[in-house]
Amino acid sequence: MPIELKMPALSPTMEEGTLAKWLVKEGDAVKSGDLLAEIETDKATMEFEAVDEGTISQIMIPEGSEGVKVGTVIALIAGEDEAEQERSAGGTPQPATAPAKAAPAPKKAEAPAPKPEPEVAKAAAPKAADGDRVKASPLAKRLAQAQGIDLASLSGSGPNGRIVRADLEGTKPAAAPQPAVAAKPAPIVGMPEIPHEAVKLSNMRKVIARRLTESKQQVPHIYLTVDIRLDALLKLRSELNAALESRGVKLSVNDMLIKALAAALIEVPACNVQFAGDTLLKFSRADISVAVSIPGGLITPIIADAASKSMSAIAGEMKDLAGRAREGKLQPHEYQGGTASLSNMGMYGIKQFEAVINPPQAMIMAIGAGEKRPYVIDDSLQIATVMSATGSFDHRAIDGADGAQLMQAFKRLVEKPLGMLA
Repeated sequence: MPIELKMPALSPTMEEGTLAKWLVKEGDAVKSGDLLAEIETDKATMEFEAVDEGTISQIMIPEGSEGVKVGTVIALIAGEDEAEQERSAGGTPQPATAPAKAAPAPKKAEAPAPKPEPEVAKAAAPKAADGDRVKASPLAKRLAQAQGIDLASLSGSGPNGRIVRADLEGTKPAAAPQPAVAAKPAPIVGMPEIPHEAVKLSNMRKVIARRLTESKQQVPHIYLTVDIRLDALLKLRSELNAALESRGVKLSVNDMLIKALAAALIEVPACNVQFAGDTLLKFSRADISVAVSIPGGLITPIIADAASKSMSAIAGEMKDLAGRAREGKLQPHEYQGGTASLSNMGMYGIKQFEAVINPPQAMIMAIGAGEKRPYVIDDSLQIATVMSATGSFDHRAIDGADGAQLMQAFKRLVEKPLGMLA
């Protein structure tokens, strides 16, 4: 039997994808590990590998097809036995069979008084001998189903009128209801129509829209904000970068905040959790998902076990992950999972914001811009570099008091950053 190649789910959120490019063609022999196609998911463009060996017998979905649902058969691989069966069944008709005489049937149909030919008529109607059952090879039935071809409308060229693969070639699919043409968006009620362009949503944007809607509808968010002095962290960053210059390493504030959040989660394990219906998952390490803006959306590459890594290691790993994220070259394990997230919009001058939790995670830390502000230090009003950080917590899994402890730990680690080096 042929092996069905189905559109794979290359990420937990993937429901459909774009078959960007075929790397093989019909008739090509493939083996396990060979690259078959490039598939665009909601996160990246990935290569699809073969897990079986055989010959590409038919490509069902052409390259460039968008919105291919996960699980859709995109191609068939035939083994040697299957190929041999098809050649013997449909490739060379036997001279003793009736279908060989059925070729001139169209001319006889034009004659005014055609002679009855019971055997030919019997061969041309594949379901005559067994009531309504259509005589067809298993492969022909699968191909017809995949292509939407009505077998009852075909004449079989195999033994006893059996429909084989060769009979399907050049046959158009059965007429199906045409999808409704996308109507022009209706103008907003009460407003004159405004000139605009309708831009089709990418797979990534569709998934972002769906997941964020589900998060706000299903996850009860609680928000906790603290103001944090950055002067000590900025001073330490300057000193570390001077010491690491010879190694070509440059720390960003974000790299240091990743370390601080991971360390805080280990210190307050009640926040390093995940709500899972009637159970609560408690994680023993902190994997931080870091929001990275890419063309068309957002992706969150993961710094695994960030609490145990040095800041220089986090900086190098984050630079590599962010670069490959923008090129669409991340592997699924590099952006799937994570125990908590960090989103930094300080570089855009955003003072403070509340981020939406990325399910199934239970918290995300939103980082605002560091700016000079009046700040009380040692009972006197002074000027300090201050940023606002807001934690969004899933209240099903994390109580407000536990969230407050995490925010306190995060604030302390950032304001006294030498503790992260111990």
